[in-house]
Amino acid sequence: MQVEFNDFVLGRSPALLRFAYLLTGDRHLAEDLTQEALVRAHRRWSGIESQEGPEPYVRKTILRQYLSWRRRRSSGERPVADPLELAAAAQPDAAGRIAEADAMWGLLLTLPRSQRAVLVLRYYEDLPDAEVARLLGCSESTVRVHAHHALKKLRATLARSGSPLLQ
Repeated sequence: MQVEFNDFVLGRSPALLRFAYLLTGDRHLAEDLTQEALVRAHRRWSGIESQEGPEPYVRKTILRQYLSWRRRRSSGERPVADPLELAAAAQPDAAGRIAEADAMWGLLLTLPRSQRAVLVLRYYEDLPDAEVARLLGCSESTVRVHAHHALKKLRATLARSGSPLLQ
């Protein structure tokens, strides 16, 4: 089935942008990554369309750009507020749920890029370890090690703060 580039962009951009945002935690950087990935896909459209399809190619391009050393040096990601303070102020209402989600985003931003990428691909994109490993270009055991270390760090940080997020 042939998909036109414009139709692909119109139909899949929101999902691709969400994926990039989950990786970066920054709307502007997510837009940049998505736009650059779509530009690269456009250049190779006839080739990627006949392979496994355009979406896996674009997602992998976003992921590779995110993990790229050039982006790593130019991107100064820092949480704007202490996520643990936000979690401590959480209430059981809608505002409390938003504060908890914001606190978790802040904690995710403290993780190294590879660990954050593994958690996003595994838990937000709901991909199996084999697919995560394929996207990251590593072994399944490396994916499990990254996930283990990331979750251990998140649990330790939450435990030190006495955060209600652990309950």
